[in-house]
Amino acid sequence: MAQQATAGRRYLRAFVSGFFVAVPVTVTVLDRLAYVARVEGASMQPFLNPGGGSECDVVLLNRWSVRNFQVQRGDIVSVLSPKNPQQKIIKRVIGLEGDFIRTLGYKNRYVRVPDGHFWIEGDHHGHSLDSNSFGPVSVGLLHGRASHIIWPPSRWQRIKPTLPPNRGPLDTDEEE
Repeated sequence: MAQQATAGRRYLRAFVSGFFVAVPVTVTVLDRLAYVARVEGASMQPFLNPGGGSECDVVLLNRWSVRNFQVQRGDIVSVLSPKNPQQKIIKRVIGLEGDFIRTLGYKNRYVRVPDGHFWIEGDHHGHSLDSNSFGPVSVGLLHGRASHIIWPPSRWQRIKPTLPPNRGPLDTDEEE
């Protein structure tokens, strides 16, 4: 009987010590390296959630790659919503600081992206709350970069930066 109690205590002690190691490691990984996010809604169709309906894509968001706020045009990023800071949104980077952008319904037809900001848009323009609604987004709201689609298994793939046709910064050399 005493051996069972001793074995039980050892098991409990091992579990508790493992717990106190695993929790900080897990929190650090999720805070600094990467985590997964479910992409809901139609704003990034057809690239994400191409079938619509109830099946949602799940993406791996790389937090380490954006630790210095470095993104490139075509990246799909997660940012805190400028309209609702309790919500994270996933959009595509269209323009970086200093770029001139032709907007799709913003209050100005053309916008120069200010320093420390970028321009983001959903791929499905009619169904997206993006920079065309709230303007350039501060890089301080950047939360992660989508690097892979990990669910459903039939869509496993690395996400490469690409710009939709006819989107991106205006070429100022052509105007001169």
